[in-house]
Amino acid sequence: MAQVQAEVGQQLPTRTIHLDRAALVRYAGASGDFNPIHWDERFATAVGLPDVIAHGMLTMGAAVQVVVDWVGDAGTVLEYSTRFSAPVPVSYDGGADVEVSAVVKSVDAETRRAVVEITATHDGAKVLTRALATVALG
Repeated sequence: MAQVQAEVGQQLPTRTIHLDRAALVRYAGASGDFNPIHWDERFATAVGLPDVIAHGMLTMGAAVQVVVDWVGDAGTVLEYSTRFSAPVPVSYDGGADVEVSAVVKSVDAETRRAVVEITATHDGAKVLTRALATVALG
């Protein structure tokens, strides 16, 4: 594992994650989550959603990739938690873009760990809050 340098306030490279209906189908198959709010537009709108929505865990997993890319190894993510604050509607024609940014919130030089706060938004609304990843810096 390569050593990663981290400073409080350090901004990680941002990323736009594009989700389309095919991504939802692939995630449903991989996760076993076939809830119709993720694939049936009529069902989703009947229960009050604006459209089918991305799986929360798909959004969460895609968002942490900015941290994984920075630290270089998914195995160095020791803890990761978030709260889901808004759904990500995925339209049939255009899909959905989730904008992800991250900043180093704390660094423990003794344990070589850092806490990174992730921000994920869709159409200007935060879709994840309190998204924190603790990583081993090597």
